[in-house]
Amino acid sequence: MTGPVALPPLILASASPRRRELLSRLGLPFTVRPSDADETPLAGESPRALVLRLARVKARQVARPGELALGADTVVALAGRVLGKPADDTEAAEMLRQLSGREHEVWTGVALVAPGSGGEPARERAGACLTKVTFRTLSAAEIAAYVASGEPHDKAGAYGIQGAAAAFVSGLDGEHSNVVGLPLPLVGELLSGFVLPALSRRP
Repeated sequence: MTGPVALPPLILASASPRRRELLSRLGLPFTVRPSDADETPLAGESPRALVLRLARVKARQVARPGELALGADTVVALAGRVLGKPADDTEAAEMLRQLSGREHEVWTGVALVAPGSGGEPARERAGACLTKVTFRTLSAAEIAAYVASGEPHDKAGAYGIQGAAAAFVSGLDGEHSNVVGLPLPLVGELLSGFVLPALSRRP
């Protein structure tokens, strides 16, 4: 008889502890296999196009037949300009000064890739999530103290909403988990297209 639907082994193409924590909330077992994809934007590439492209690249890079790879990429965009991860404390402080007192966008692209096996074509689904975040006006002392904490170093836009920077946010329009780095409603929607019948069992 045929068993209940099931997912193939799930692979997270990211070393981010934030994405690991978020994905674990869905209650699905997964293995971490980080991608080392080049995250450099292409000339003229919009924030949405960038995160979708990189999510696909990351998932494809780690995907193996019989598995389902999940790639994700998050960027902060201010007036259409992408703010990536700061190179140093000086750049982190400058990013925070630019975000101070203004609304910005957080985009995350998510891609799921299941490579084909036995002559079957690969399957792929992807989507992007947008959240708008507004920062209150930040003082020079606040920016300096936050940069000195080290928290901005590995984060797009030089801040992490799940950390001390939560105190900077005066408004949020959209999905909170998207700003952390993995929009769970979008992940659930994409995963729903990959449920597969379990292997037939002997009576």
